[in-house]
Amino acid sequence: MNFKIESCLDLKAKSKDLKKITARVVITTKESLNETQITFSDELHPWQLEDLGKSTKQLISGTKGPIWFITLNSKVDETHQGQISETEYALARETIGSVTKEIADSSAKEVIFDFYGCSKEVLKGAIVGLELALYRFENSLPLNKVSFIRNGVKVSAKEIKEAKAIAVGVNQARHLVNLPPNYLHPVSYAKEVKKMYTGSKTMKVSILDEKKLAKENCGLLLSVGASSNNPPRIVHLKYRPTGAKGKSIAFVGKGLTFDSGGLDIKSAAGMRLMKKDMGGSATLVGFSRWLENSGVKKNVDIYLAMAENAISEKSSRPSDIYTARNGMKVEIHNTDAEGRLALADAIDYALDAKPSVIIDVATLTGAGKVALGQDIASLFSNDDKLAQELQVASQKMGDLCWRMPLYNPYFKGLKSDFADMTNAAAGHGGAITAALFLEKFVGKTKWAHLDIFGWTSGQKASLVQKGGSGQAVETLIAYIK
Repeated sequence: MNFKIESCLDLKAKSKDLKKITARVVITTKESLNETQITFSDELHPWQLEDLGKSTKQLISGTKGPIWFITLNSKVDETHQGQISETEYALARETIGSVTKEIADSSAKEVIFDFYGCSKEVLKGAIVGLELALYRFENSLPLNKVSFIRNGVKVSAKEIKEAKAIAVGVNQARHLVNLPPNYLHPVSYAKEVKKMYTGSKTMKVSILDEKKLAKENCGLLLSVGASSNNPPRIVHLKYRPTGAKGKSIAFVGKGLTFDSGGLDIKSAAGMRLMKKDMGGSATLVGFSRWLENSGVKKNVDIYLAMAENAISEKSSRPSDIYTARNGMKVEIHNTDAEGRLALADAIDYALDAKPSVIIDVATLTGAGKVALGQDIASLFSNDDKLAQELQVASQKMGDLCWRMPLYNPYFKGLKSDFADMTNAAAGHGGAITAALFLEKFVGKTKWAHLDIFGWTSGQKASLVQKGGSGQAVETLIAYIK
Protein backbone atom coordinates (compact mmCIF):
# COMPACT_ATOMS: atom_id res chain seq x y z
CA MET A 1 0.00 0.00 0.00
CA ASN A 2 1.23 3.47 -0.82
CA PHE A 3 1.76 5.83 2.10
CA LYS A 4 2.63 9.03 0.25
CA ILE A 5 0.34 10.30 -2.48
CA GLU A 6 0.73 12.93 -5.17
CA SER A 7 -1.57 15.11 -7.26
CA CYS A 8 -4.40 13.22 -8.96
CA LEU A 9 -4.08 15.63 -11.90
CA ASP A 10 -0.64 14.17 -12.60
CA LEU A 11 -2.19 10.76 -13.33
CA LYS A 12 -2.77 9.89 -16.97
CA ALA A 13 -5.52 7.69 -18.36
CA LYS A 14 -4.57 4.78 -20.61
CA SER A 15 -4.74 5.88 -24.22
CA LYS A 16 -6.74 2.80 -25.26
CA ASP A 17 -9.51 3.86 -22.86
CA LEU A 18 -9.84 7.37 -24.28
CA LYS A 19 -12.39 8.67 -26.76
CA LYS A 20 -11.45 11.17 -29.47
CA ILE A 21 -13.52 13.94 -27.93
CA THR A 22 -12.79 17.13 -26.02
CA ALA A 23 -14.84 17.73 -22.89
CA ARG A 24 -15.37 21.27 -21.66
CA VAL A 25 -16.37 22.46 -18.24
CA VAL A 26 -17.63 26.03 -18.27
CA ILE A 27 -17.80 27.80 -14.92
CA THR A 28 -19.52 31.16 -14.89
CA THR A 29 -21.66 33.41 -12.73
CA LYS A 30 -25.16 34.73 -13.24
CA GLU A 31 -23.67 38.16 -13.90
CA SER A 32 -21.45 36.78 -16.71
CA LEU A 33 -24.07 34.54 -18.30
CA ASN A 34 -24.69 36.76 -21.35
CA GLU A 35 -20.97 36.85 -22.17
CA THR A 36 -20.82 33.07 -21.87
CA GLN A 37 -23.79 32.60 -24.20
CA ILE A 38 -22.14 34.75 -26.87
CA THR A 39 -18.88 32.79 -26.58
CA PHE A 40 -20.62 29.48 -27.21
CA SER A 41 -23.13 30.66 -29.83
CA ASP A 42 -21.29 28.73 -32.59
CA GLU A 43 -21.30 25.44 -30.68
CA LEU A 44 -24.84 25.30 -29.32
CA HIS A 45 -28.34 25.41 -30.73
CA PRO A 46 -30.45 28.51 -29.91
CA TRP A 47 -32.68 26.53 -27.55
CA GLN A 48 -29.61 25.25 -25.72
CA LEU A 49 -28.34 28.81 -25.30
CA GLU A 50 -31.69 29.90 -23.91
CA ASP A 51 -31.57 27.15 -21.28
CA LEU A 52 -28.16 28.20 -19.92
CA GLY A 53 -28.33 29.34 -16.34
CA LYS A 54 -31.73 27.81 -15.60
CA SER A 55 -30.03 25.34 -13.27
CA THR A 56 -26.70 25.30 -11.46
CA LYS A 57 -25.34 22.34 -13.44
CA GLN A 58 -26.19 21.40 -17.02
CA LEU A 59 -24.72 18.75 -19.31
CA ILE A 60 -25.08 19.62 -22.99
CA SER A 61 -23.95 17.72 -26.09
CA GLY A 62 -21.71 20.08 -28.02
CA THR A 63 -20.34 19.66 -31.53
CA LYS A 64 -16.89 18.61 -30.23
CA GLY A 65 -17.96 16.74 -27.13
CA PRO A 66 -19.84 17.10 -23.85
CA ILE A 67 -20.03 20.51 -22.19
CA TRP A 68 -20.81 20.96 -18.53
CA PHE A 69 -22.19 24.42 -17.80
CA ILE A 70 -21.91 25.44 -14.17
CA THR A 71 -23.51 28.68 -13.03
CA LEU A 72 -22.40 29.56 -9.52
CA ASN A 73 -24.94 31.12 -7.22
CA SER A 74 -24.28 34.51 -5.72
CA LYS A 75 -22.69 34.49 -2.29
CA VAL A 76 -25.15 34.68 0.59
CA ASP A 77 -24.55 37.69 2.81
CA GLU A 78 -24.28 37.02 6.52
CA THR A 79 -27.04 38.70 8.50
CA HIS A 80 -25.70 37.83 11.94
CA GLN A 81 -22.57 36.37 13.53
CA GLY A 82 -24.13 32.95 13.95
CA GLN A 83 -24.69 32.53 10.22
CA ILE A 84 -21.90 30.92 8.21
CA SER A 85 -21.95 31.81 4.53
CA GLU A 86 -20.48 29.57 1.85
CA THR A 87 -17.49 31.36 0.34
CA GLU A 88 -16.65 31.47 -3.37
CA TYR A 89 -13.79 29.04 -2.78
CA ALA A 90 -15.93 26.49 -0.93
CA LEU A 91 -18.85 26.82 -3.34
CA ALA A 92 -16.61 26.19 -6.35
CA ARG A 93 -14.86 23.27 -4.61
CA GLU A 94 -18.11 21.46 -3.87
CA THR A 95 -19.81 22.27 -7.18
CA ILE A 96 -16.92 21.01 -9.31
CA GLY A 97 -16.58 18.02 -7.00
CA SER A 98 -20.17 17.06 -7.75
CA VAL A 99 -19.53 16.63 -11.50
CA THR A 100 -15.98 15.27 -11.45
CA LYS A 101 -16.92 11.60 -11.78
CA GLU A 102 -19.10 12.40 -14.79
CA ILE A 103 -16.17 14.21 -16.38
CA ALA A 104 -13.81 11.29 -15.72
CA ASP A 105 -16.38 8.80 -17.04
CA SER A 106 -16.57 10.71 -20.33
CA SER A 107 -13.08 9.31 -21.16
CA ALA A 108 -12.30 12.46 -23.13
CA LYS A 109 -8.80 12.77 -24.56
CA GLU A 110 -8.76 16.37 -23.30
CA VAL A 111 -10.70 18.30 -20.66
CA ILE A 112 -10.77 22.10 -20.79
CA PHE A 113 -11.97 24.13 -17.82
CA ASP A 114 -13.20 27.58 -18.90
CA PHE A 115 -13.86 30.23 -16.25
CA TYR A 116 -15.90 33.34 -17.17
CA GLY A 117 -16.28 36.25 -14.77
CA CYS A 118 -14.89 34.16 -11.91
CA SER A 119 -12.48 35.27 -9.20
CA LYS A 120 -9.15 33.61 -8.47
CA GLU A 121 -10.76 32.08 -5.37
CA VAL A 122 -13.30 30.32 -7.58
CA LEU A 123 -10.48 29.06 -9.80
CA LYS A 124 -8.54 27.76 -6.82
CA GLY A 125 -11.58 26.15 -5.23
CA ALA A 126 -12.52 24.44 -8.48
CA ILE A 127 -9.07 22.89 -8.94
CA VAL A 128 -9.02 21.73 -5.33
CA GLY A 129 -12.52 20.26 -5.68
CA LEU A 130 -11.48 18.44 -8.84
CA GLU A 131 -8.47 16.90 -7.09
CA LEU A 132 -10.43 15.88 -4.00
CA ALA A 133 -13.17 14.24 -6.07
CA LEU A 134 -10.66 12.28 -8.19
CA TYR A 135 -9.04 10.68 -5.12
CA ARG A 136 -9.73 7.03 -4.38
CA PHE A 137 -8.08 4.86 -1.74
CA GLU A 138 -6.90 2.63 -4.58
CA ASN A 139 -6.82 3.68 -8.24
CA SER A 140 -7.69 7.37 -8.16
CA LEU A 141 -9.58 8.49 -11.25
CA PRO A 142 -7.26 9.75 -14.01
CA LEU A 143 -7.95 12.48 -16.52
CA ASN A 144 -5.74 12.71 -19.58
CA LYS A 145 -4.86 16.22 -20.75
CA VAL A 146 -6.29 18.97 -18.55
CA SER A 147 -6.09 22.72 -19.14
CA PHE A 148 -7.49 25.73 -17.30
CA ILE A 149 -8.52 29.03 -18.91
CA ARG A 150 -9.82 32.09 -17.08
CA ASN A 151 -11.42 34.98 -18.96
CA GLY A 152 -9.78 33.83 -22.19
CA VAL A 153 -6.27 33.58 -20.72
CA LYS A 154 -4.46 30.37 -19.85
CA VAL A 155 -4.14 29.98 -16.09
CA SER A 156 -0.55 30.27 -14.89
CA ALA A 157 1.41 27.26 -13.67
CA LYS A 158 1.88 29.10 -10.36
CA GLU A 159 -1.87 29.33 -9.75
CA ILE A 160 -2.36 25.66 -10.59
CA LYS A 161 0.53 24.66 -8.35
CA GLU A 162 -0.94 26.63 -5.45
CA ALA A 163 -4.28 24.84 -5.72
CA LYS A 164 -2.68 21.43 -6.21
CA ALA A 165 -0.58 21.93 -3.07
CA ILE A 166 -3.75 22.46 -1.01
CA ALA A 167 -5.43 19.41 -2.52
CA VAL A 168 -2.42 17.15 -2.02
CA GLY A 169 -2.34 18.18 1.64
CA VAL A 170 -6.01 17.34 2.15
CA ASN A 171 -5.82 14.09 0.18
CA GLN A 172 -2.70 13.02 2.06
CA ALA A 173 -4.54 13.42 5.35
CA ARG A 174 -7.54 11.51 3.97
CA HIS A 175 -5.34 8.70 2.70
CA LEU A 176 -3.54 8.19 6.02
CA VAL A 177 -6.85 7.84 7.85
CA ASN A 178 -8.01 5.31 5.27
CA LEU A 179 -5.01 3.02 5.74
CA PRO A 180 -5.78 -0.14 7.77
CA PRO A 181 -4.43 -0.25 11.33
CA ASN A 182 -2.52 -3.50 10.78
CA TYR A 183 -0.47 -1.55 8.23
CA LEU A 184 -0.39 1.84 9.94
CA HIS A 185 0.72 1.49 13.56
CA PRO A 186 3.00 3.76 15.63
CA VAL A 187 6.26 2.15 14.51
CA SER A 188 5.44 1.97 10.79
CA TYR A 189 3.73 5.36 10.83
CA ALA A 190 6.79 7.05 12.31
CA LYS A 191 9.12 5.36 9.81
CA GLU A 192 6.97 6.35 6.85
CA VAL A 193 6.77 10.01 7.91
CA LYS A 194 10.54 10.12 8.23
CA LYS A 195 10.93 8.39 4.85
CA MET A 196 8.58 10.93 3.28
CA TYR A 197 11.06 13.75 3.92
CA THR A 198 14.34 11.95 3.25
CA GLY A 199 16.52 14.43 1.38
CA SER A 200 14.25 17.40 2.05
CA LYS A 201 16.03 20.75 2.38
CA THR A 202 13.29 22.35 4.47
CA MET A 203 11.79 19.53 6.57
CA LYS A 204 13.77 17.49 9.09
CA VAL A 205 12.19 14.58 10.95
CA SER A 206 13.27 13.05 14.25
CA ILE A 207 11.65 10.18 16.18
CA LEU A 208 11.42 9.60 19.91
CA ASP A 209 11.07 5.85 20.43
CA GLU A 210 9.94 4.23 23.69
CA LYS A 211 13.43 4.48 25.23
CA LYS A 212 13.71 8.18 24.45
CA LEU A 213 10.15 8.74 25.67
CA ALA A 214 11.11 7.13 28.97
CA LYS A 215 14.15 9.43 29.25
CA GLU A 216 11.84 12.38 28.59
CA ASN A 217 9.51 11.16 31.37
CA CYS A 218 6.52 10.93 29.02
CA GLY A 219 4.61 8.78 31.49
CA LEU A 220 1.16 9.52 30.09
CA LEU A 221 1.96 8.64 26.48
CA LEU A 222 3.84 5.52 27.55
CA SER A 223 0.87 4.38 29.64
CA VAL A 224 -1.43 4.65 26.62
CA GLY A 225 0.82 2.55 24.39
CA ALA A 226 2.00 0.04 27.00
CA SER A 227 -0.50 -2.66 26.04
CA SER A 228 0.43 -2.78 22.35
CA ASN A 229 3.19 -4.75 20.63
CA ASN A 230 3.78 -1.56 18.64
CA PRO A 231 5.22 0.91 21.17
CA PRO A 232 4.43 4.64 21.14
CA ARG A 233 6.35 7.36 19.35
CA ILE A 234 6.62 11.12 19.16
CA VAL A 235 7.55 12.28 15.67
CA HIS A 236 8.93 15.81 15.34
CA LEU A 237 8.78 17.51 11.94
CA LYS A 238 10.91 20.65 11.89
CA TYR A 239 10.15 22.98 8.98
CA ARG A 240 12.79 25.67 8.44
CA PRO A 241 12.62 27.32 5.00
CA THR A 242 15.32 29.73 3.89
CA GLY A 243 14.39 33.28 4.80
CA ALA A 244 11.96 32.45 7.60
CA LYS A 245 12.29 34.59 10.71
CA GLY A 246 10.80 34.73 14.18
CA LYS A 247 9.64 32.16 16.69
CA SER A 248 8.18 28.92 15.46
CA ILE A 249 4.52 27.97 15.54
CA ALA A 250 3.94 24.54 17.09
CA PHE A 251 1.29 22.02 16.08
CA VAL A 252 0.53 18.83 18.00
CA GLY A 253 -1.52 15.97 16.56
CA LYS A 254 -3.18 13.00 18.19
CA GLY A 255 -2.00 9.83 16.48
CA LEU A 256 -3.91 6.93 18.04
CA THR A 257 -3.58 4.44 15.19
CA PHE A 258 -6.33 2.32 16.73
CA ASP A 259 -8.42 2.82 19.84
CA SER A 260 -10.10 -0.22 21.35
CA GLY A 261 -11.00 1.82 24.42
CA GLY A 262 -8.64 -0.22 26.58
CA LEU A 263 -10.11 -2.07 29.56
CA ASP A 264 -13.06 0.33 29.36
CA ILE A 265 -13.64 -1.32 26.00
CA LYS A 266 -15.74 0.28 23.30
CA SER A 267 -18.80 -1.41 21.84
CA ALA A 268 -18.43 -3.18 18.50
CA ALA A 269 -20.16 -0.29 16.74
CA GLY A 270 -18.12 2.28 18.65
CA MET A 271 -14.86 0.56 17.69
CA ARG A 272 -15.66 0.21 14.01
CA LEU A 273 -14.17 3.53 12.84
CA MET A 274 -11.36 3.74 15.37
CA LYS A 275 -8.62 3.54 12.80
CA LYS A 276 -9.51 7.22 12.31
CA ASP A 277 -8.37 8.09 15.83
CA MET A 278 -5.09 9.24 14.33
CA GLY A 279 -6.98 11.84 12.29
CA GLY A 280 -5.39 14.80 14.08
CA SER A 281 -1.90 13.60 13.23
CA ALA A 282 -3.02 12.87 9.65
CA THR A 283 -4.22 16.46 9.36
CA LEU A 284 -0.78 17.67 10.37
CA VAL A 285 1.06 15.33 7.99
CA GLY A 286 -1.16 16.66 5.21
CA PHE A 287 -0.42 20.19 6.42
CA SER A 288 3.30 19.39 6.35
CA ARG A 289 3.01 18.34 2.70
CA TRP A 290 1.50 21.74 1.93
CA LEU A 291 4.27 23.50 3.87
CA GLU A 292 6.99 21.89 1.79
CA ASN A 293 5.16 22.22 -1.52
CA SER A 294 4.22 25.86 -0.96
CA GLY A 295 7.50 27.01 0.56
CA VAL A 296 5.72 29.41 2.93
CA LYS A 297 8.25 31.47 4.89
CA LYS A 298 7.30 30.49 8.44
CA ASN A 299 9.13 28.43 11.04
CA VAL A 300 6.93 25.50 12.02
CA ASP A 301 7.30 22.56 14.39
CA ILE A 302 4.90 19.61 14.18
CA TYR A 303 4.69 16.95 16.88
CA LEU A 304 2.79 13.71 16.30
CA ALA A 305 1.89 11.71 19.42
CA MET A 306 1.52 8.12 18.21
CA ALA A 307 0.21 5.15 20.16
CA GLU A 308 -2.17 2.21 19.93
CA ASN A 309 -4.73 1.76 22.71
CA ALA A 310 -4.84 -2.04 22.79
CA ILE A 311 -5.72 -4.56 25.52
CA SER A 312 -3.27 -6.84 27.32
CA GLU A 313 -1.93 -7.58 30.78
CA LYS A 314 0.01 -4.31 30.43
CA SER A 315 -3.11 -2.19 29.92
CA SER A 316 -3.67 0.73 32.24
CA ARG A 317 -6.53 0.28 34.70
CA PRO A 318 -9.11 2.64 36.13
CA SER A 319 -7.56 4.04 39.35
CA ASP A 320 -3.98 3.76 38.04
CA ILE A 321 -1.94 6.94 38.52
CA TYR A 322 0.69 8.11 36.03
CA THR A 323 3.08 11.05 36.08
CA ALA A 324 3.08 13.41 33.11
CA ARG A 325 6.21 14.91 31.60
CA ASN A 326 5.48 18.20 33.38
CA GLY A 327 5.27 16.41 36.74
CA MET A 328 1.50 16.40 37.17
CA LYS A 329 -0.06 13.18 38.42
CA VAL A 330 -3.13 11.91 36.59
CA GLU A 331 -5.52 9.26 37.88
CA ILE A 332 -7.11 7.10 35.20
CA HIS A 333 -10.87 7.40 35.45
CA ASN A 334 -11.60 5.97 32.01
CA THR A 335 -9.10 4.13 29.79
CA ASP A 336 -11.04 5.29 26.73
CA ALA A 337 -10.06 8.90 27.43
CA GLU A 338 -6.52 8.18 26.29
CA GLY A 339 -6.03 10.76 23.54
CA ARG A 340 -5.66 13.66 25.95
CA LEU A 341 -2.95 11.73 27.80
CA ALA A 342 -0.92 11.28 24.62
CA LEU A 343 -1.41 14.92 23.66
CA ALA A 344 -0.48 16.24 27.11
CA ASP A 345 3.07 14.88 27.05
CA ALA A 346 3.56 15.93 23.42
CA ILE A 347 2.33 19.45 24.20
CA ASP A 348 4.76 19.72 27.10
CA TYR A 349 7.57 18.46 24.88
CA ALA A 350 6.66 21.05 22.23
CA LEU A 351 6.84 23.84 24.81
CA ASP A 352 10.59 23.24 25.24
CA ALA A 353 11.16 25.09 21.95
CA LYS A 354 9.25 28.13 23.30
CA PRO A 355 6.85 28.52 20.35
CA SER A 356 4.85 31.70 19.89
CA VAL A 357 1.65 29.66 19.53
CA ILE A 358 0.68 26.03 20.01
CA ILE A 359 -2.28 24.44 18.22
CA ASP A 360 -3.35 20.86 18.75
CA VAL A 361 -5.61 18.86 16.45
CA ALA A 362 -7.35 15.71 17.63
CA THR A 363 -10.28 13.38 17.16
CA LEU A 364 -10.69 13.82 20.87
CA THR A 365 -14.35 13.49 21.86
CA GLY A 366 -17.67 12.27 20.56
CA ALA A 367 -19.21 15.20 22.42
CA GLY A 368 -17.80 17.62 19.86
CA LYS A 369 -19.65 15.83 17.07
CA VAL A 370 -22.84 15.74 19.14
CA ALA A 371 -22.63 19.51 19.62
CA LEU A 372 -21.72 20.66 16.10
CA GLY A 373 -22.06 17.68 13.77
CA GLN A 374 -19.27 16.05 11.81
CA ASP A 375 -18.46 18.96 9.47
CA ILE A 376 -17.72 21.61 12.11
CA ALA A 377 -14.77 21.25 14.48
CA SER A 378 -14.99 22.42 18.08
CA LEU A 379 -12.48 25.21 18.71
CA PHE A 380 -11.17 26.01 22.17
CA SER A 381 -8.57 28.67 22.91
CA ASN A 382 -7.06 30.71 25.73
CA ASP A 383 -6.44 33.64 23.35
CA ASP A 384 -9.20 35.64 21.66
CA LYS A 385 -7.07 36.84 18.73
CA LEU A 386 -5.86 33.32 17.94
CA ALA A 387 -9.39 31.95 18.13
CA GLN A 388 -10.67 34.67 15.81
CA GLU A 389 -7.88 34.05 13.29
CA LEU A 390 -8.62 30.34 13.18
CA GLN A 391 -12.36 30.86 12.86
CA VAL A 392 -11.93 33.37 10.02
CA ALA A 393 -9.51 30.99 8.27
CA SER A 394 -11.95 28.11 8.60
CA GLN A 395 -14.84 30.10 7.14
CA LYS A 396 -12.72 31.36 4.25
CA MET A 397 -11.92 27.78 3.26
CA GLY A 398 -15.28 26.20 4.03
CA ASP A 399 -13.48 23.92 6.50
CA LEU A 400 -15.43 25.04 9.49
CA CYS A 401 -14.78 25.37 13.20
CA TRP A 402 -16.75 27.14 15.91
CA ARG A 403 -15.46 28.48 19.21
CA MET A 404 -16.63 26.72 22.36
CA PRO A 405 -16.24 27.87 25.99
CA LEU A 406 -13.44 26.91 28.35
CA TYR A 407 -15.88 26.90 31.27
CA ASN A 408 -13.68 26.48 34.34
CA PRO A 409 -16.42 25.37 36.79
CA TYR A 410 -16.61 22.12 34.79
CA PHE A 411 -13.05 21.31 35.84
CA LYS A 412 -14.39 20.10 39.18
CA GLY A 413 -15.48 16.99 37.29
CA LEU A 414 -11.79 16.16 36.84
CA LYS A 415 -10.93 16.45 40.54
CA SER A 416 -9.18 13.45 42.08
CA ASP A 417 -8.76 12.50 45.74
CA PHE A 418 -5.40 10.89 44.97
CA ALA A 419 -3.77 12.86 42.13
CA ASP A 420 -3.73 16.32 40.58
CA MET A 421 -6.69 15.35 38.39
CA THR A 422 -8.40 12.49 36.63
CA ASN A 423 -8.35 12.00 32.87
CA ALA A 424 -12.13 12.10 32.37
CA ALA A 425 -15.30 13.52 33.87
CA ALA A 426 -18.72 11.93 34.09
CA GLY A 427 -21.82 13.51 32.61
CA HIS A 428 -22.26 16.03 29.81
CA GLY A 429 -19.86 18.65 28.42
CA GLY A 430 -17.17 16.12 27.52
CA ALA A 431 -15.59 18.27 24.82
CA ILE A 432 -15.19 21.09 27.35
CA THR A 433 -13.69 18.95 30.12
CA ALA A 434 -11.26 17.39 27.63
CA ALA A 435 -10.12 20.87 26.57
CA LEU A 436 -9.82 21.95 30.21
CA PHE A 437 -7.58 18.94 30.82
CA LEU A 438 -5.27 19.95 27.96
CA GLU A 439 -5.21 23.57 29.08
CA LYS A 440 -3.39 22.50 32.25
CA PHE A 441 -0.37 21.58 30.12
CA VAL A 442 0.04 24.73 27.99
CA GLY A 443 0.96 27.22 30.70
CA LYS A 444 0.84 30.83 29.49
CA THR A 445 1.51 30.01 25.83
CA LYS A 446 -1.15 31.07 23.34
CA TRP A 447 -3.01 27.87 22.59
CA ALA A 448 -5.87 26.52 20.51
CA HIS A 449 -7.43 23.07 20.42
CA LEU A 450 -9.37 21.71 17.43
CA ASP A 451 -11.58 18.75 18.27
CA ILE A 452 -12.34 17.21 14.87
CA PHE A 453 -14.36 14.23 13.61
CA GLY A 454 -12.14 13.56 10.58
CA TRP A 455 -14.45 11.20 8.67
CA THR A 456 -16.94 11.55 5.84
CA SER A 457 -19.74 9.31 4.68
CA GLY A 458 -20.20 11.19 1.43
CA GLN A 459 -22.05 14.26 2.70
CA LYS A 460 -19.68 16.61 0.83
CA ALA A 461 -19.75 16.53 -2.95
CA SER A 462 -15.97 16.88 -3.26
CA LEU A 463 -15.28 13.96 -0.91
CA VAL A 464 -16.55 11.13 -3.09
CA GLN A 465 -14.34 8.52 -1.43
CA LYS A 466 -15.85 7.68 1.93
CA GLY A 467 -13.39 7.66 4.81
CA GLY A 468 -10.94 10.27 6.00
CA SER A 469 -12.06 13.85 5.33
CA GLY A 470 -8.83 15.82 5.78
CA GLN A 471 -10.66 18.08 8.21
CA ALA A 472 -8.75 21.18 9.38
CA VAL A 473 -5.96 20.98 6.76
CA GLU A 474 -7.40 23.89 4.77
CA THR A 475 -8.07 25.85 7.97
CA LEU A 476 -4.43 25.59 9.06
CA ILE A 477 -3.22 26.54 5.57
CA ALA A 478 -5.33 29.71 5.56
CA TYR A 479 -4.31 30.49 9.14
CA ILE A 480 -0.56 30.31 8.61
CA LYS A 481 -0.63 32.17 5.27
